[in-house]
Amino acid sequence: MSFGWKAVGVTLGISVLGGCAGFRPARPMPQLHLPPTYAYHPPDSTSIGTLPWRQYFKDPYLQALIDTALAYNQELRILEAEVEIARREAQARRGEYLPFVRLGLQSEVAKSGAFTPAGAVERQLAPEPGRPFPEPLSLYEGGLYASWELDIWRRLRNARQAALLRVLAAEETRRFATTQLVAEVAESYYELLALRALVTVIDTYIQIQTQALQLTQLNKQAGRATQLAVNRFQARLLNTQNRRYLLVQRQAAVENRLTFLLGRIPARLPLSSEAFLTLPVDTTMTIGTPSQLLTQRPDVRAAEKTLQAAHLEVLSARAAFYPVVGLRGALGVQAFHPGLLLSPESMLYSLGWEALQPLINWNALKAAYGTATARQRQALQAYERTLLTAYTEVQTQWARLLNATRSYATKAQEVAILLESIPIANRLYRSAEADYLEVLLTQTEALEAQMELIETKLEALRAQIALYRALGGGWQ
Repeated sequence: MSFGWKAVGVTLGISVLGGCAGFRPARPMPQLHLPPTYAYHPPDSTSIGTLPWRQYFKDPYLQALIDTALAYNQELRILEAEVEIARREAQARRGEYLPFVRLGLQSEVAKSGAFTPAGAVERQLAPEPGRPFPEPLSLYEGGLYASWELDIWRRLRNARQAALLRVLAAEETRRFATTQLVAEVAESYYELLALRALVTVIDTYIQIQTQALQLTQLNKQAGRATQLAVNRFQARLLNTQNRRYLLVQRQAAVENRLTFLLGRIPARLPLSSEAFLTLPVDTTMTIGTPSQLLTQRPDVRAAEKTLQAAHLEVLSARAAFYPVVGLRGALGVQAFHPGLLLSPESMLYSLGWEALQPLINWNALKAAYGTATARQRQALQAYERTLLTAYTEVQTQWARLLNATRSYATKAQEVAILLESIPIANRLYRSAEADYLEVLLTQTEALEAQMELIETKLEALRAQIALYRALGGGWQ
């Protein structure tokens, strides 16, 4: 009867504490709210960010490069292992919530002192009729042992849900790395094409300047030019040759970076740059609305899952202040001799419950709760920063794409005019109607303009890739 009243008293105490535990810390809400539309872009319900990368990048060779990178890139494989680690941790959390059941066997030998209560009792016992009490005493035991913490305050379940959310966050992080990898491979591919196109332009002007130098040397021999003109043409030729060396080195660096992204040993890639300037750049693409970033950008989704997990971890840490209520039990056999284990009298069983309230280690519990709260605030700020970064990137890359395409259009007109001027300048120089400075200036301006045209086209392609990535495209 006394045990029953004690149980009732403990239960009432737990109920009172449970009333205090009913208070749940409020879920932190982001203060950052995205505008309904992007600036300088009309609202649209569709976005290129939803397109699979195979539909966005239609170059077969580029598709093959991306496939190789997705299959062999080491960074992506590392993140896949991170997802597996998070999944195993969630599995372990699930195991903590379930009952612990163990199958055990044990034996021991003990000798109690003669002048002790246990020793005095042993001298009065006879395990079997006609046989003295064994010294030392052997004990054999086997059975099932179980324990289960009743998760009244949801400490274990919240921890399990937080672990599952972190699995989802790890998967989103891997997807975001995929978008980054696809964008980097595409950008390196186009940059390599641009550099090879630049080398082709440089080689063309080396031939033109070599012919101009030879013509000037012949004019000097005929008395129609000076050594100064020869020196100027020769210096310009050497300058162009030096620029070619720098471009070749830059090309090697980009090619090595691209093969590194593919997970390969650096090697020369068989790429043709003849059609680089004809590659399409689309400025009529739709970018949707800012709210679509919440569902399309993997890094935003990862930050959201991390914030939700941090809130559940705060609840789990708070529940550690309340009593731990558990059940325990055992069922098995126990005897002095192995031959007696099968006897019905050797059966043992136990069933009980306990409620343990932390009293001494409150500082440790407070520290754990404070750490979880700080991580929740950190996750909130990280979520807002990620969302702000996503919106800013879209705005920036959209403006970058528009300006790069406009710049390319005007630069193409400039190049066409200067290319028409080169044969005119050469013809006037041969007929002595123009001096060598005009020829040099025309060649230099045409060379610079053609190189700037290629760089501007590369900038437009980069902006197009960056906009696709900023909208969350590339992981499908």
